[in-house]
Amino acid sequence: MTLGRRQLALLGTVLAAPRLAAAQDGWPSRPVRVIVPFTPGGSTDILARALAAELQDTLGQPFVVENRGGAGGTLGSEVVARAAPDGYTLMMGHIGTLAVNPSLYRNLSFDTVTSFQPIVLVAIVPNILVVNPRKVGAANVQEFIALAKRRPGALTYGSGGNGSAAHIAAVAFMDATGIDMTHVPYRGTGPMMTDLIAGSIDLTMTGGPPALPPVRAGTLKALGVSSLQRMSSAPEIPTIAEQGVAGFDATQWYGMVAPAGTPRAIVDRINAESTRILRGDRLRPRLEAEGADPAPGTPERFRDLIVAERQRWGELIRRANVQAD
Repeated sequence: MTLGRRQLALLGTVLAAPRLAAAQDGWPSRPVRVIVPFTPGGSTDILARALAAELQDTLGQPFVVENRGGAGGTLGSEVVARAAPDGYTLMMGHIGTLAVNPSLYRNLSFDTVTSFQPIVLVAIVPNILVVNPRKVGAANVQEFIALAKRRPGALTYGSGGNGSAAHIAAVAFMDATGIDMTHVPYRGTGPMMTDLIAGSIDLTMTGGPPALPPVRAGTLKALGVSSLQRMSSAPEIPTIAEQGVAGFDATQWYGMVAPAGTPRAIVDRINAESTRILRGDRLRPRLEAEGADPAPGTPERFRDLIVAERQRWGELIRRANVQAD
């Protein structure tokens, strides 16, 4: 008996299914790399290393964090978009790499919705407006706005790169208040914070993990939080909204993604393990103390967030005429 093409295709699918299932059941059988598309020291790096260490303990294989900074996170993102969809290359993405960059960089070789498989939203991180007190003589947000209006373009704000969370949060702040500041992009939050503490730049608006330690040490001063509610880990810092910038809300978010086409069984396993870890008593209190609120959910919920945030921040980038260079 001769089999037709459709019958052969069906037979091939049936025969391949056990092999595919076996391969997925054996994941991970070797080290998994977690790409951080920025240099060490920023919120993306801190969160990636914290979660990777827990996943390594749980799944029994090394989860190796690899920093691939450059071009606002687009270089590292491209590495992941082009990687084999086998569960052995993941990326800790965030608002900049997944929602802002499509509007900021016009010629990306990948699409942040179709080139990646969302796995799990890891954390929501309010930004903190922090200044070097030796360079900026403002005690609160209103004094800062008044100072910036007296000196348009004179104040310098640092970020982890074009399209980074700090960059877009500062753009949103300028848009809401009518002030003008000069952007100084770095190749990551770590070197930016070093220069801010040293006084090479005046301020930044970045997440709690890199901002709170120098604030608590007294080397930087926190003027306001970018979320609508105060941070549970630093309730003494008032929100920017309650200081006269009504409705101001520009928070960061971070999440794990994989190359598009990664088997759903692997995606679901990482999601389940990450959700358990983020809701557990070992990592959650540590993240909350650093200003990061764990926010795990389904891959579909994470995808919806990426799509909605692309539209929101794309409108701001076009209105403010933000350029990548």
